[in-house]
Amino acid sequence: MWSSWLKRFEVRFINKKVFVTGASRGIGQGIAEAFRAEGAWVIGTRTGEQCAPDEVCNEWFSADFTQLEQIAACAEFVRKTSPDVLVNNAGINKNAPFVDIDPDMFRTIQQVNVVAPFMLCQAAIPSMKQKGWGRIVNISSIWGKISMAHRASYSASKFALDGMTVALAAEHSIDGIIANSIAPGFIDTDLTHHMLGDAGIKALVSKVPANRLGQVSEIARLVLWLASEENTFIAGQNVAIDGGFTRV
Repeated sequence: MWSSWLKRFEVRFINKKVFVTGASRGIGQGIAEAFRAEGAWVIGTRTGEQCAPDEVCNEWFSADFTQLEQIAACAEFVRKTSPDVLVNNAGINKNAPFVDIDPDMFRTIQQVNVVAPFMLCQAAIPSMKQKGWGRIVNISSIWGKISMAHRASYSASKFALDGMTVALAAEHSIDGIIANSIAPGFIDTDLTHHMLGDAGIKALVSKVPANRLGQVSEIARLVLWLASEENTFIAGQNVAIDGGFTRV
């Protein structure tokens, strides 16, 4: 009995095509690897030169979302490949005091974090609607639920991404397309360690009720469940996965 139950979860995504942006490192890489481990055909985006298939993704698509024409090319690729699951994970951030924010940088952050997911969702929805089944998971942030000083550009983008997700759910849940966003908190990645250092991480962890950083695998498990056939009625939500940080 237990072996059959476990086997069912090991292949939740067999015969499913999954598209994950920003899959070359950190949270995106963990999500891509988790989908592939459960039988999905995984297509990931990354910047730089085109890359051959590897242990992370069955296919790679090279795109720099700071360039609008490359977003358009990626959207056309999504339209042709007709994924069953779309995970918009790629994002950028640059902290600055509000009055010092460079307008061009503000626009660039919105383009990568909002315009790119918007265009990819537009490209993915027609085939999902035709199949009567699809899942969209947008990777937001706790800074799309709350904010703080120097986060205006990033928070603006993540609040917008959440709003877009709610609108998607309102319009396309009836088509069998379930859209949600998740809001990761402080996650144990190379980037976190590089930006904060040991002392910064220790100070940060003291503010998290769970008293630790989150793990990429924890983010991936939540994304997979939201994207699976097990999720039949959770739509339009922005699920925080932050050890309780935004609730206390």
